[in-house]
Amino acid sequence: MSTEIQAEMVANVWKVVAHEGDALTEGDTLVILESMKMEIPVLAESTGVVAELKVAEGDVVQEGDVLAVIG
Repeated sequence: MSTEIQAEMVANVWKVVAHEGDALTEGDTLVILESMKMEIPVLAESTGVVAELKVAEGDVVQEGDVLAVIG
């Protein structure tokens, strides 16, 4: 079963922390978003491996956009 991690707001992708193939535990940081000069970490919602990373540093994401898939 895979889990899609979605953006909760419009933001810029400031930093990509995890990469495809990385093993994560629940609560690990995947990416850091920047909105209104605030850094917002996006955390893994489950334990697993990053199956797909759908963003790169500098991308602009909209609320609901899939950032990563954890398998």
